[in-house]
Amino acid sequence: MSNDAYGQDTAALPAGVGGFAPAGFGPLARAFAALIGHRRDAGGALAIYRHGEPLAHLWTGSAGEKPWTAETGAIVFSATKGVTATVIHRLADRGLLDYRAPVAEYWPRFAAHGKGAITVADVLTHRSGLSSLSAVATTAAESLDHELMEDRLATARPDGLLGVPAYHALTYGWLLAGLARAVTGRDMGELIRAEVTDPLGIDGIHLGRPAAGSATEYARLSGAHLSVVAHPIAAGFLGRIGYRIPGPLGAAARCLFVPGLGGILDGDDPAILNSQMPAGNGVATAAGLARMYAALADGVTLDGQPFLQPGTHRAIRRVQTYRPDHALFYLPMMWHLGYHSMPAVGARNAFGHIGLGGSFGWVDPQSGLSVAFVHNRLDQSLLAYDQIAMGWLLPLVLSGVRAGRSRGTRIDRAAAA
Repeated sequence: MSNDAYGQDTAALPAGVGGFAPAGFGPLARAFAALIGHRRDAGGALAIYRHGEPLAHLWTGSAGEKPWTAETGAIVFSATKGVTATVIHRLADRGLLDYRAPVAEYWPRFAAHGKGAITVADVLTHRSGLSSLSAVATTAAESLDHELMEDRLATARPDGLLGVPAYHALTYGWLLAGLARAVTGRDMGELIRAEVTDPLGIDGIHLGRPAAGSATEYARLSGAHLSVVAHPIAAGFLGRIGYRIPGPLGAAARCLFVPGLGGILDGDDPAILNSQMPAGNGVATAAGLARMYAALADGVTLDGQPFLQPGTHRAIRRVQTYRPDHALFYLPMMWHLGYHSMPAVGARNAFGHIGLGGSFGWVDPQSGLSVAFVHNRLDQSLLAYDQIAMGWLLPLVLSGVRAGRSRGTRIDRAAAA
């Protein structure tokens, strides 16, 4: 259907872009199409909610052999952390956890090697001194065993960055999964369904492979992935020398690398889908992720009950530490409880979480606006470009909202065949 039928600029949704958007979102639609581009096997989606209702949903490109659709999901890597944190907040909301309490109060084995004073809030803000993946896994195969990882972290010794923000790239998820398992007896995959997707009616967030019967269709990763780290020279450097480098470079190597890790992403059915990595292997649609973040702006469940109580909302909106992160090259992440600050002009208190490759979920509690961007491109040559997608998509979202505030028109267009 032509956009002319709605009195809109025909460029508002470029050829090949499907979905809908309100008036004023033409620049965003064009920027989104340019970001995803026309690279082979690559596609993505952008979803925007306001006050719990869908405001815009755009998608383009391909998911392997099929075109991208509203139900296509991709691995969102560290954007999974925001989902895992939301589970913890639901448990805290019911009094099952206290952010200020020691983790060992709920998970006694965690007290080993002097960790008895580490609190739930310390883990949520990457200050538990347990960021090193290499300290608990010697191979990528071990990292795929989530119960083994939980077990080893319970008895691990914290490093010299205890109490200091140091990004727990993968260990974060297993730490929170072990804590949640100790409290509920259930694994994080079950808890994401019970605490997030079922209460909100979302069929678009999964830990690993989408559940049988789900409408979510997984889009395999496109591009060269992270093949550079699989090269024998690079792998040897990271494994033998990188771990021992002082400062942020060494911290980054320790939190991200074990031999063979890049290989778990390869193929049409990558091994990463068969595991539970609550810090990195979530598969989400843009609409599913945006809907979850909408609930963090005073949202309600399907039965009309508050998703989180006011006190929990106040807790998660507060920046817990302004100290720079020692594993992210001293970036000022301004960690919240499980999310990081993602301010934008007109939304200075917004927060969310970005994943490898630039996928992200975001919410501005003041305006009730939430945004998610997901895609399946993971190419080391384009990684820096993709990683900062938020920096130019969010300003266009906010300017589109301002431009269309007085106009309620909606534009639709089927994606080009």
